[in-house]
Amino acid sequence: MHFLRTLSVIAITALAAAGAVAQTADKSADDAEQLRITALEALASAPPEKALPIADKVLRGDYSTALKKRALFILSQVDTPEAQRMLLDTAKTGSGELRSEAIRMIGIGGDAAALAGLKEIYASGDADVREAVLEAYLIADDAEGVYQIALDAAIAKNEAEFEEAVNILGAMDARDELRRLRDQLGSSEGLINAYSVAGDFESLRELALDNSKPEQQGQAIRGLGIVGGEKANATLLEIYRATDSPDVKEAALEGMLIADYDDGVLQLFRESQDAGEKQRLLRTLVNMDSDAVMEIIESTFDGEQ
Repeated sequence: MHFLRTLSVIAITALAAAGAVAQTADKSADDAEQLRITALEALASAPPEKALPIADKVLRGDYSTALKKRALFILSQVDTPEAQRMLLDTAKTGSGELRSEAIRMIGIGGDAAALAGLKEIYASGDADVREAVLEAYLIADDAEGVYQIALDAAIAKNEAEFEEAVNILGAMDARDELRRLRDQLGSSEGLINAYSVAGDFESLRELALDNSKPEQQGQAIRGLGIVGGEKANATLLEIYRATDSPDVKEAALEGMLIADYDDGVLQLFRESQDAGEKQRLLRTLVNMDSDAVMEIIESTFDGEQ
């Protein structure tokens, strides 16, 4: 028994020693990694002829993904064709996370030739790559690149990709590109949403006054509410007063609700001679939590509404 206990003690001691060696090795590896990262960061101020060979060595070597991402960032800060070529090569042939990071770094770098090369990568890439390309165009504020993707998606009848691209254009306030798409393709739900995001009052007003496509008209009217402001509010009032269509009136009220334009709803309430309409307008003011509601309630019971 004493012999077995001695063996157990020896085994436990050996395991503890092995663990200590492993921890020391892990710490040494971490220290080495941190030193490499710091060394790479120092390359940002180095001349391109010295920085590029080291970045290339890291990208081609057996280094961690984190270290390779730092190398890609260094390349994005080097304004030479060779640096951009290295980024584009990684964006084309890299795998997974590193490929997406290279694409994003092209967006950060903003080089026109490298950005143009992303179109081909988008066409042949998977969903993650396509998302990364759109993000790169957004970072670089390259509305033309996103426009081309939206146009190609429309021609290919890929509605999901088209809507994703026009949403990006809306976020970029790319009104000219959105209008070009409408000129070429006609209006659509995705485009109208993008007009709202981009704050394109003129395009929305034109569609809101066009009753040839009722669904798009209603969407554009509500879009005016998203845009808001004096011109949009005045247009919502104009539309409400000029129409006999219950659906158009309802859309105009929804637009005023979205815009929090309670003064307009109050004007309509005071103008109306129809009891049912006044009820709808009052409910809208209640939903808007308007201060005018108590005034209307008091005047109603005073018989002065």
